[in-house]
Amino acid sequence: MNLLRTRIDLDAIAHNTRALKAMAGPVALMAVVKADAYNHGVDRVAPVMATNGADAFGVATLGEALHLRSLGLTQPILCWIWSPEQDFRAAIDAGVDLAVISTRHARALVDASAGTPVRVSVKVDTGLHRSGVDEADWEEVFTLLRDCPGIEVTGLFTHLACADDPSDPETDRQAESFSRAIGLARDLGLEVPVNHICNSPAALTRPDLYHGMIRPGVVLYGLEPVPGLDHGLRPAMSWVGDITVVKPIRAGEATSYGLTWRAEEDGFLAVVPAGYADGVPRMAQGRIRVGIGGRFYDQVGRVCMDQFVVSLGSNPHGVTPGDEAVIFGEGGMSASELAASLGTINYEVICRPTGRTAREYEGQGR
Repeated sequence: MNLLRTRIDLDAIAHNTRALKAMAGPVALMAVVKADAYNHGVDRVAPVMATNGADAFGVATLGEALHLRSLGLTQPILCWIWSPEQDFRAAIDAGVDLAVISTRHARALVDASAGTPVRVSVKVDTGLHRSGVDEADWEEVFTLLRDCPGIEVTGLFTHLACADDPSDPETDRQAESFSRAIGLARDLGLEVPVNHICNSPAALTRPDLYHGMIRPGVVLYGLEPVPGLDHGLRPAMSWVGDITVVKPIRAGEATSYGLTWRAEEDGFLAVVPAGYADGVPRMAQGRIRVGIGGRFYDQVGRVCMDQFVVSLGSNPHGVTPGDEAVIFGEGGMSASELAASLGTINYEVICRPTGRTAREYEGQGR
């Protein structure tokens, strides 16, 4: 038995995928499963998404793309973080679409295409100023790819900077830039049949920008990317640990390193076997409310490498060792609530469980 675990609900993954596919309507759904499916376990999650409507998959790295292929998934896979210095031939041979994110990447793929069909998608920078082909280089890159008979350009894509704030006009500015890129590519003779700009928040709020595909990530795992919205998504992850110790503390006594928290009255403490080696940040002291038996209890004192402490007050509900403490998820704070308490975003919170955390799955992904 694992004392610390994430519980992943495959039926929630299935529900969310179907919901996004229904939202997409006639356009394709690319399910983003980078970072081990946002820490949910890609081996179990990606096949569920494929069964429930995912038309394609998006990943960050070459290793992630090749691992998806090893699972037997036949859908198109787009990989967008790679370097010409890497051995990317295996990805080409596996039918992985590679993102062109600079002129240098375009030239590397042209050089690699002799006798081998290469599928690419051009990532254009429309204002995020991260990876992506700058507008000054669009014509050169489009022409390079057009003139190479071994290369098939499946489309263009870009990434939105401020879509999590629907009122921010930057999304419209980026959308205009993206349309300009599509127009230039077609003027230069590229078909670019499948283009996509909508990440999770835009997939929920900007159906006018769907183009030929949407590319959601965090919403597939049941989290709302725009605070205050509710699209009926079902969070798939809960992070739980079994209480190892319940012990008394007297008024004035303190707990954990530095003795930074002192009890105001006699009571009891519980120890949860999760610490910063497992993804609970040390700076989370006093910012977590743990769910035990449907009731909330405050975390107190310093978060340690392997454990943290919870104040039970007088323990009126009889919490005992072996009871389950929910760090976030069903029966505790939501990932979004914990993120707000920590001053971060729910994307980061679901990537936090690491270290000695083991995954357990429930549901059939139907």
